[in-house]
Amino acid sequence: MPLNRRTFLGTSAAAGAGVAIAGGSAVPAAAHGHGHGHGHGRPPKRYSFTVMGTTDLHGNVFNWDYFTDKEFDDKDHNDVGLAKISTLVNQVRQEKGRANTLMIDAGDTIQGTQLSYYYAKIDPITAKRGPVHPMAQAMNAIGYDAAALGNHEFNYGIPVLRKFEEQCDFPLLGANALDAKTLRPAFAPYVIKKMRTPHGRDVKVAILGLTNPGIAIWDKANVSGKMVFPGLEEQAAKFVPRLRSMGADVVIVSAHSGNSGTSSYGDQIPYVENAAGLVAEQVPGIDAILVGHAHLEIPEYFVENKQTGKKVVLSEPLKWGQRLTLFDFDLVWEKGRWVVERAGSQVLNSNTVAEDRKITRLLADEHKKVVAYVNQVIGTSTAAMTTAEAAWKDEPIIDLINVVQAETVKAALAGGAYAALPVLSQASCFSRTAQIPAGDVTIKDAAGLYPFENTLEARLLTGAQLKDYLEFSARYYVQTAAGVPVDTAKLTNAGNTPDYNYDAVSGLTYEIDIAKPNGSRIVNLSFEGKPIDAAAQFVLAVNNYRASGGGNFPHVAGAKQLWANSEEIRNTIIAWVQAKGSVDGAQFASVDWRLTREGTPVF
Repeated sequence: MPLNRRTFLGTSAAAGAGVAIAGGSAVPAAAHGHGHGHGHGRPPKRYSFTVMGTTDLHGNVFNWDYFTDKEFDDKDHNDVGLAKISTLVNQVRQEKGRANTLMIDAGDTIQGTQLSYYYAKIDPITAKRGPVHPMAQAMNAIGYDAAALGNHEFNYGIPVLRKFEEQCDFPLLGANALDAKTLRPAFAPYVIKKMRTPHGRDVKVAILGLTNPGIAIWDKANVSGKMVFPGLEEQAAKFVPRLRSMGADVVIVSAHSGNSGTSSYGDQIPYVENAAGLVAEQVPGIDAILVGHAHLEIPEYFVENKQTGKKVVLSEPLKWGQRLTLFDFDLVWEKGRWVVERAGSQVLNSNTVAEDRKITRLLADEHKKVVAYVNQVIGTSTAAMTTAEAAWKDEPIIDLINVVQAETVKAALAGGAYAALPVLSQASCFSRTAQIPAGDVTIKDAAGLYPFENTLEARLLTGAQLKDYLEFSARYYVQTAAGVPVDTAKLTNAGNTPDYNYDAVSGLTYEIDIAKPNGSRIVNLSFEGKPIDAAAQFVLAVNNYRASGGGNFPHVAGAKQLWANSEEIRNTIIAWVQAKGSVDGAQFASVDWRLTREGTPVF
């Protein structure tokens, strides 16, 4: 792959000769006697600066929910979007002085809202004389210094990503996104920024970008044979000493990888998905890590490096622009170099400020276009359908997801070795407020049914494995003895299982006996009217989250993958409704499962 115009940032940024070699990592601050090495008792030279960070912006510029077509809100009254972040950034720069700040991001930028979808697929940035991506426009206006690549950057294919990269005034970093043939970084691995100090000696700040090895699984169709994604720890171990030897005084890692040390992909690849903490622990010479990918809020967390005993500060701001991380660094000049004396972090909440009018004005036209797009009528529905009771009843609106998925997989497998196998499908009640109205159906109605960015796969399972899968899913219900009144408000989410980790499977019939203990609830499991054959083979149409181990359902992550694509399921649903022109529950709705107690239906 030809190196793009910005790759020099990472491959030949060895700032001119004469740089003092700063080998190894900064010594723990405690080891320094203040004032020693400064001669004649003069006060030591000091300098402080701040690095601001966002992550998992997922296409959010405005504090707007394109699925409900109104201002974003959640139960914690969070706000979203870069317009709010911009206001916080302006405040920090005013307080600290712009020259004493940097602004970075940890990835998952160009996918997640209908705004970002529109400029990837409807009016694509890759077209001749195509538009500039709204995320590039907003981030350029805010003045980002660098952004790591997230796994979702690859969802729309490498050409869209390369075009986005070209449109950004800052580098997209990925030290472990390698060209499959040369095994050299396909993007800039790092960038070195110089901070001017009042003391005549600049502080050199290296920002190393790392992305998620799971891209190899989740976006196989887009990256296979083109790029490979080794583990974060091994690439950090390669680059951090190099950055130190090039004179970096401070090394910051922007990692699209959570902190927990866990993986959702079983043993499909030998790398850790959420490796930020491991990087801090195993690789000496890092001062701070901006964490991403996990959609968690970590204001400040310290990890001790095993080799040096030095504490590394980690912070993860909440997704979608709900928080801004601030890393504050205090440096002292010792023995001819800058040393980090203290590093800490905090997060600011974007719901405390108004949107920056500069950003909202800049993208007002794009926003209007997308609002008009999501309100486009794509078909009609013969009846209203809702998810209000879908967590405990087999509802037509969930059948709609399953019929779209099953038909898509059948078409994909047609004419191949697995074409004759029956196709089943799993779906969850993602939102208890989704609805398809009677009459006109818009894009936002169809998309609201599937608020997550999941894509579709086909996996091969046996009858016995499907029974295990359903038993696992049925743990979602609170055990309720026969004869005891059933309160739907207390029936679900047993063991804190979220709604999205309860699957209804269509194409089979079964009962869930909620009076029985976990592991023995699935009763009368049948296929085509006969008890299921434990050895029979079935194709399961399944989302990539579940297929890659999300929710930890049995068998599916290790099952043979027969097919996968990178089209978001919600957009497949939109296209299906558009092609049919009408949604008629009578044609696809069926009651395949019900809750029972000792053979008596609960509802």
